[in-house]
Amino acid sequence: MRPLISFFFFFLSFVVVSSAQINPLSVFEQDPDTTRSQFQVVRIKEVKLKYVPRGAKLTDPRTVLNRIKPLQKKYRRFVPQSFWAKINEFGLNINEVAFVNWNAGGDNSVSALANLNFGRNYKFRYLNWKNEMRLRYGLNAQEGRQLRKTDDQIRLSSTIGFRKDTITNWYYSVKANFNTQFSNGYKYPNRTTPISRFMAPGYLFLGAGTSYIPEGKKFNLYISPITQKATFVLDEDLSNQGVFGVDPGEHTFMELGFLVTNSWETEVMKNVLMNHRISLYSDYIESFGNVDVDWELNFNLKVNKYINANIGTHVIFDDDIKFDEVADADGNIIDPGIPRIQFKQLLGVGLNYAF
Repeated sequence: MRPLISFFFFFLSFVVVSSAQINPLSVFEQDPDTTRSQFQVVRIKEVKLKYVPRGAKLTDPRTVLNRIKPLQKKYRRFVPQSFWAKINEFGLNINEVAFVNWNAGGDNSVSALANLNFGRNYKFRYLNWKNEMRLRYGLNAQEGRQLRKTDDQIRLSSTIGFRKDTITNWYYSVKANFNTQFSNGYKYPNRTTPISRFMAPGYLFLGAGTSYIPEGKKFNLYISPITQKATFVLDEDLSNQGVFGVDPGEHTFMELGFLVTNSWETEVMKNVLMNHRISLYSDYIESFGNVDVDWELNFNLKVNKYINANIGTHVIFDDDIKFDEVADADGNIIDPGIPRIQFKQLLGVGLNYAF
């Protein structure tokens, strides 16, 4: 009797537990046509997938490899963010004038000006490091005279700045500038006696100060109360003449003074870009108050991606560069001359390529 009662309670508990079980899969439903007593048929609902795999067959869970298509578009690989900004630009301006039976007269001429501009700038939080190299060289060929140089410039610049926080636009800065030229310069039509050569002169500025660099603007103001200016004349003939401020026979001339530089690039109107750069220097020891000026102002008129027009001016005043020198019959210098404003104007149409 007791085993029978135990079996009865065991069977009762099994029925209660079985009827209390709930199917956790809500995507299944029972077919009303099936018979509950024998077996149960379960059908999967059509569930809309959020992301459908390419080549997947929703009615068949098996993967069919022969239906998979290769990627038609090559996706770019992930590139980590870089804090370096680079500038690579090449420009070539060509001007040409030709005459055939021209009653007003004139000589055929062709002039070309090539320039290269390279920049490597690093900026991240407290550190700002700007490096720039500008190379320019121009030639002019005119009927009836020899080839002449119209422009010649090598300019290297590096400025590194550090600020105390990420809010201020003022940096503690150290700046170095170097300027010289490629080839000999002459006072035409004299082509035998050069008045300048490579590293004659050459200028090196090295100093420390502060820079104002606002965010999002191509503006840079540098003020240095302590800057050393070194003038190099490495040609023996020019050195013996004592040109560019050096003593006769010497190759270098050192100055210590105050330097202010400013560069600004902005779009003054649509497709017209203005580029301004100025440098002001005054020596403390020899001639404090006499300011050496080097100012460039250029307007770049963009026609399309590759063609542009350029209008520019360049003004230089250096107290150490003298003009109108007077010498006697024996070659002795009677009057060293006086400094004058040097002015150059450029106008050209040509190609501009960034790479």
